Amino acid sequence: MRALIIGKSGQVANELLATCPSHISVVAYGRGDIDVLDIASIQAVVENVQADIIINASAYTAVDKAETEQDAAFELNRDAVANLATIAKANNIRLLHISTDFVFDGTQSTPYKTDDKPNPINVYGASKLAGELAIQEIYPENAAIVRTSWVYSSHGNNFVKTMLRLMAEKDALNIVSDQIGSPTYAKGLAEYLWRLAEQDTMQLIQHYSDLGVASWYDFAVAIQEIALEKGLLTKPIEILPIPASQYPTPASRPAFSVMEKTYPKLAKHWRFNLESMINEID
Repeated sequence: MRALIIGKSGQVANELLATCPSHISVVAYGRGDIDVLDIASIQAVVENVQADIIINASAYTAVDKAETEQDAAFELNRDAVANLATIAKANNIRLLHISTDFVFDGTQSTPYKTDDKPNPINVYGASKLAGELAIQEIYPENAAIVRTSWVYSSHGNNFVKTMLRLMAEKDALNIVSDQIGSPTYAKGLAEYLWRLAEQDTMQLIQHYSDLGVASWYDFAVAIQEIALEKGLLTKPIEILPIPASQYPTPASRPAFSVMEKTYPKLAKHWRFNLESMINEID
């Protein structure tokens, strides 16, 4: 099997490359290698790689910037996804696409199911939903949309690495405590995607995140506890819970975006995975 990863510089792409099974040949293409807004460019790459599967790990992910860069967000999160689905269908290639918990409005108090109606409350979420709908319309027969949340890894920029840096620099931090979700270690997500790559049939919409729930405050407290235990931090600082209203951002965030897992037995608890990631940094 030959796999083509779109978006080689991101957290998930890095982990996909690191966890690729030995019997799968994989290549990752970034912006300098492929123009996902050009059907001909995608077709040429697919033919060159002789891909059997496309994993789309690229996206416009700047949630706050998307409020003022709507065209850019929809180009990458809708138009490019439609192009990938079109080429995948034309070449009978399996398509795996990463989406987000931000397609939901966060007004529920129970985990979102795959068939719950999306209702995004920011431009980023709306653009990601538009990409989902494009796949559902163009290529539902051999594609999987994998919604995930709060992704982090030892690569790139993410909440965990930001917290570790700030905890080493500051005497105290104010962290939002009334937004609830499930952190997701990119390595676990990558391993999940490789499993999907080899399944005979797939459910079109799937939810994957680490097990358990947390607020950003809970997550930050756990980061500090584990980092102190591992010696990455030398002294604790005060971490104060604040409501999201005290930390305004251009884009609204869902207050509750926990999702019911499609295959919960394939996931691990977020705190276990957080420790694994911090061990990797150490």
